[in-house]
Amino acid sequence: VNRSPSPIPKASDALPLPLYLTNGIFFSLFFCVAYFLLHRWRDKIRSSTPLHVVTLSEIAAIVSLIASFIYLLGFFGIDFVQSFIGSSRVDEDNFTLEDDVKHHSKPKPRTMNLLPTAVTFTSEKDEEIVKSVVSGSIPSYSLESKLGDCRRAASIRRQALERKTGRSLLGLPLEGFDYESILGQCCEMPIGYVQVPVGIAGPLLLNGGEYMVPMATTEGCLVASTNRGCKAIFASGGATAILLKDGMTRAPVVRFGSAARASHLKFFLEDPINFDALSIVFNKSSRFARLQSIQCSIAGKNLYIRFTCSTGDAMGMNMVSKGVQNVLDFLQIDFPDMEVIGISGNFCSDKKPFAVNWIEGRGKSVVCESVIGSEVVMVIEKVGF
Repeated sequence: VNRSPSPIPKASDALPLPLYLTNGIFFSLFFCVAYFLLHRWRDKIRSSTPLHVVTLSEIAAIVSLIASFIYLLGFFGIDFVQSFIGSSRVDEDNFTLEDDVKHHSKPKPRTMNLLPTAVTFTSEKDEEIVKSVVSGSIPSYSLESKLGDCRRAASIRRQALERKTGRSLLGLPLEGFDYESILGQCCEMPIGYVQVPVGIAGPLLLNGGEYMVPMATTEGCLVASTNRGCKAIFASGGATAILLKDGMTRAPVVRFGSAARASHLKFFLEDPINFDALSIVFNKSSRFARLQSIQCSIAGKNLYIRFTCSTGDAMGMNMVSKGVQNVLDFLQIDFPDMEVIGISGNFCSDKKPFAVNWIEGRGKSVVCESVIGSEVVMVIEKVGF
């Protein structure tokens, strides 16, 4: 007899009531009992009554608090209640199965093997999903959420791509990678992975410390030449590096009805008196973002505002953009005639070479030096004079 798998037990199954009633009862019970106990304990502290002396009503309240707390653990997905409910259901299923065996003691002849049927069903189901992805009825990006299996989703997406393009992906590895680890992190809609050899160069003597430098590359002689440079620096006494500035930038552009109004906002933003208030508004976007400076430049009626902030260990463009948006919303209270043209006015400047970046700096500005002696150049670099 084929049996459909039992549904996943939920904490709300503890009572034979509708879900909204069960949730309402336990949530109300938890907060009411907690308030009652806190109120009683406050009275005991005021009257110098020992806390361990409890009445029957307090005992009942403590028991109710524990019961409602256990329910809340199950409501938020904690395995304690889930496993408790699940184990009781398994026992019931086993008991029912034993009754079925007793009533149907005579074995019935089987016409087919069940194991191959299950395997065939799985392959047919994947085949249907592949066809749906190719036709567009199932979006490729939703496979992980619909299947609940990241590796299977990558395999199906891979097959669909092969059918769409008519090209084989046998040279791209699929097995041997944890696709769960990248879900929602660093790569969307994966179809495989690429292996890149990693070499090691060093030690690099920098600021008195020795560092081994791993390098992932397929370019020949790159690691060898880097290692030779590290050796020359080490033999010359090391290198010195100084971090001059560390700040990510975002520069929105706003427009006013006149250049005079744009100048008023420029003076407001560059006034040191207003910087603390603007910093509070900006820093609300992240616990790592900290506003460092604001630089303004006028071009006609347009005002370009270059925000610079520290972003911790992250590159930080998202947190900087959120902080800038907070400041723009704040400024429109006092400057309602300000029109935001774009969150980036190309004065940042991002993803392109720009003079303002090497003049003002963007990200980490570092200066590094090392003096290589003539003997080191001749012996290690094989260069004669």
